[in-house]
Amino acid sequence: METKKYLVRFLIIIGGIGLTLGIFGIFKQFQIANTNPWAYAILGAFFFLSGISLVRSIRSANAD
Repeated sequence: METKKYLVRFLIIIGGIGLTLGIFGIFKQFQIANTNPWAYAILGAFFFLSGISLVRSIRSANAD
């Protein structure tokens, strides 16, 4: 169960960083390594939502 908690933290942090870089890239014309900023935004959203889903599953498992 502890491994899931660390994985949740990692996914949420990486997702937040990806979303931040993607949003800055989309609206401020900021690019990193000539990569499309939409890629950062989509991957960031994917990792962030994955982390949030794991949080929900951990909480429901602990409630039982």
